[in-house]
Amino acid sequence: MLAQEAAFQLELDQVVLVPTGSPPHKRIEPEPGADVRLEMTRLAAAGDELLAVSDLEVASDAPSYTFRTLESLSADRPDHEIHFLMGADVAAQLESWKRPERVLELARLAIAGRPGAAFDAAAAALERLGNPDRGEAVRMPELAVSSTEIRRRIARGAPVRHLVPDAVIELIGARGLYREAVAA
Repeated sequence: MLAQEAAFQLELDQVVLVPTGSPPHKRIEPEPGADVRLEMTRLAAAGDELLAVSDLEVASDAPSYTFRTLESLSADRPDHEIHFLMGADVAAQLESWKRPERVLELARLAIAGRPGAAFDAAAAALERLGNPDRGEAVRMPELAVSSTEIRRRIARGAPVRHLVPDAVIELIGARGLYREAVAA
């Protein structure tokens, strides 16, 4: 949903989805593995001409740092302005990232508000980093959903239809993913 809204609001020609490879600071539990995350991303993007999928992070053995990913994407697309899509809750934590100033140098942030996550905190983080003009709001339809909540719903046996593409739901079921309780 974020990819569609951002593309519409920011007039983007394409949205490249990059599943995380080896995040240095965040663990996904239960962890299906980078190859499965890549497969789910490809299934979710299938049939949508707006979406492309990159295995840039999954194919690397190095820890996944956003600035490195953006450097690679910039090198591949030197004539394109890159927008990095994220939730306001994530953008508010940008200062704790490795080389956040480089992230802002390479990309404009397209920041989506979520219930309970105000754009103001993200804007304040950009201000503290000295780049208040490098972020713009993407207005999202009000739908309180996160990847953690989806994994929790699957573990409880609750429906996730309309939250996840059908092909991804089928893969999750076939492989028995996310059946373990998810930590808060």
